[in-house]
Amino acid sequence: MAALLLQVRPGDEVVMPSFTFPSTANAFLLRGAKPVFVDIRPDTMNLDETLVEAALTRKTKALVPVHYAGIPAEMDALGALARRRNLVLIEDAAQGILSTYKKRFLGTIGDIGTISFHETKILISGEGGALLLNDKKWIDRAEILREKGTDRSRFFRGEVDKYTWVDFGSSYVQSDILAAFLWSQFERSGSILAARLKIWNAYHKAFDAFERSGRIRRPTVPGHCTHNGHIYYLVLPDRRRRDAFIRRSKEKGIHAIFHYVPLHQSRMGSRFCRTSGRLEHTVQAGERIVRLPIWPGLRPRLGRVIEIFSKILKTL
Repeated sequence: MAALLLQVRPGDEVVMPSFTFPSTANAFLLRGAKPVFVDIRPDTMNLDETLVEAALTRKTKALVPVHYAGIPAEMDALGALARRRNLVLIEDAAQGILSTYKKRFLGTIGDIGTISFHETKILISGEGGALLLNDKKWIDRAEILREKGTDRSRFFRGEVDKYTWVDFGSSYVQSDILAAFLWSQFERSGSILAARLKIWNAYHKAFDAFERSGRIRRPTVPGHCTHNGHIYYLVLPDRRRRDAFIRRSKEKGIHAIFHYVPLHQSRMGSRFCRTSGRLEHTVQAGERIVRLPIWPGLRPRLGRVIEIFSKILKTL
């Protein structure tokens, strides 16, 4: 929907990280635009704001930072660049609900924000998401786009006597049953967040000594940000040890997994997208990250899980 609102066309370019899910790129690629990949920061795994300007051309239409693991990207710097170069700033806050950057909720800072309620997220409805708009100029057309290109919302408000097909669109409206399922979690969002953060913090404390000894690197949360405990990951020294960690965890019955294969290394990325720079940290993230299980029901078994992970790390 953000790409449709932006009216990107063939020849336009949209800057984003390669370390993200294909949906970030597909939204714009389907409109004919070219995703342009910029490297990430090694601390937060987010778009490196210092490298973005070098990737811009006359064709650039938008910047799309991704808030990886619910940890905020540097939105002030990206926002200032977007304003200076007259670009639209679209937050991929799929993983970022309830996280804040300088006391502002993710998804509400850029011109447009996108949030996911997919089953892997914190608040879920199986599928679906939210589009957040920071400018009233987007609202009327967004309503039309989500209602199959019709002005049905205006009809329900009594503003027209019948509705008809007026623009592009598709079926982006969530079903009532899924919305009710989601709403019940919004009502309990505080307790859900607290449960996840307890697990995240327990992991973080448990692996502190391993980081100080140089065996792993833990997630970094900037002091001006809060996060939602969406993902807890470890960065191993190399791919061999990362893969060994995953294999040995599986042997113990624990589901620890890798994350994204960088998009620029994929068949579609190499064919239809452009890279800016070497993307060194992106490649390293794809080879070294392992995600640990994190969900509220894990707490009774968390001590045993940490004990097993610690034993594995000592052998790598």
